[in-house]
Amino acid sequence: MDITASMVRELREKSGAGMMDCKKALSETGGDMEQAFDFLRKQGLKSADKKASREMGEGRVHSVSTGNSGAMVAITCETDFAAKTPDFESFMDDLVAHVQANKSADAEAVLAETWSKTGETADAALKSVIAKIGENLSIARVVAYENTSGVVGAYIHHNNKVGVLVSVTTTSTDTASALKDLCLHIAAMKPEYLSRDEISEEVIAREKDVFMAEVAGKPENIQEKILGGKLEKFFAGCVLPSQAWVKDDKLTVQKALEAQLGAGTRIEAFSRFEIGS
Repeated sequence: MDITASMVRELREKSGAGMMDCKKALSETGGDMEQAFDFLRKQGLKSADKKASREMGEGRVHSVSTGNSGAMVAITCETDFAAKTPDFESFMDDLVAHVQANKSADAEAVLAETWSKTGETADAALKSVIAKIGENLSIARVVAYENTSGVVGAYIHHNNKVGVLVSVTTTSTDTASALKDLCLHIAAMKPEYLSRDEISEEVIAREKDVFMAEVAGKPENIQEKILGGKLEKFFAGCVLPSQAWVKDDKLTVQKALEAQLGAGTRIEAFSRFEIGS
């Protein structure tokens, strides 16, 4: 198939590799974007992993947490100016309160829910704000947590474009510092999974395929040993409780939390929202 400039540009943005390398990868894989990305990984030509959990454009992330419940929302817009308007900020306050109260499942569900201030749908409320601001807005992502056996914590970065919401089961009553540290860790280290069980067999197979290309030519027993080590490193890099603690890399996140909040502490859920690059 023909390899278009837009395909090359998309792969370059996704991988960080050079344009000619991206074009070659797409040619080698018949234009398949995922296979081309893996081709670059095998060649050692990627500079960054997939850009996950990001929303393009301008906008804001906003959160609220009150003891054992909390919510977080991300709204995108066309310009940063719009995100600084009183109408935008007021809508964000109302939206995050709505999501917390209604435990909204996702952005699509929110739009169909009843907006308490007007009795209309949230979609109608959103369109009203769009009309006032004169710029397109979108509810990009929402999440709500409740934990009656622990606490829910939130963090918004100073640029208001990165936010974290976590739910932690613990018997400790002094959780503020530990939750803040955990949120900062998630914001910085960008974990993808809460447990290994969440990682699909397809993803693991892809990682194995890439790793096998790296150890090709070595004796079989050495290959298996190296492969096992690389998989463990992969899991430790993307599974939150197994990650090296950002404040002390001799500890895992799980061990660090237990040290602060006591044995039996467990992360139940987390979300990380980011707008823009």
